[in-house]
Amino acid sequence: MLTYPDIDPIAIAVGPIKVHWYGLMYLIGFAIAWGLGRWRASRPASGWTGEMVDDVVFYCVLGVIAGGRLGYMLFYGFDQILANPLNLFRVWEGGMSFHGGLIGVLVAMRLFARRHGLRFFQVGDFMAPLVPPGLFFGRIGNFVNGELWGHRTEQPWGIRLPCDSFPRQCADQPPDALLSPAVHASQLYEAALEGLVLFLVLWSFSSRPRPTMAVSGLFLLLYGCFRFVVELVRLPDAQLGYLAFDWVTMGQVLSLPMILFGALLLGLAYFRRPSAA
Repeated sequence: MLTYPDIDPIAIAVGPIKVHWYGLMYLIGFAIAWGLGRWRASRPASGWTGEMVDDVVFYCVLGVIAGGRLGYMLFYGFDQILANPLNLFRVWEGGMSFHGGLIGVLVAMRLFARRHGLRFFQVGDFMAPLVPPGLFFGRIGNFVNGELWGHRTEQPWGIRLPCDSFPRQCADQPPDALLSPAVHASQLYEAALEGLVLFLVLWSFSSRPRPTMAVSGLFLLLYGCFRFVVELVRLPDAQLGYLAFDWVTMGQVLSLPMILFGALLLGLAYFRRPSAA
């Protein structure tokens, strides 16, 4: 079994100024999305310019931060807002919802599309392959923060956690126990599936002309499926628990519409729009 490394969540500290790894992971994800977008815009007949990529990434950064934090607090931590409304702004402590961030990005893309006279799914199909690297680094940030652990496991890749830092995982252990039983590193599973695998599939799929909505639909379908599956081994948020049947989580409830809508978009793309866009 592996042991969780002692990782300081603060990457840089200069006096009262502290830069957290979690925030740096988001910056890296945004930078990669911008670089990939610029590269794609430079290709002939892309229909995009570097300045358009600059604008849409800026819009989406605002959407991710505002939507992700607001979504998390509404879906998972509404009691924290009631206890102290300023908790809404403590982003550096973790607590970002992908589904909330997705809503924020959809709003941002809609505003960008209207400003530049584009159709919504023209923007969505261009942006979808740029998202997974950010998801990858965001999940690495979750790992550094020591959050989103999974159920116990006997698999050799399970990770044991220090009891003084993770009392939830050691609740039924002897008082002198130093390490928890091994648990699934579900945040790393998500990094692999939602980040690496999703990126490779979408980048390859979108490298050829596809019907409008097809790339967006594939993104929604695959992300929803990956998230739904990983939730089976991931512990639910302590403040919510399981929503039904001792296995249904909020993440699964929020992912199911993505799966259905993604499948619908793919169907519309290929059965109603046979010519490549």
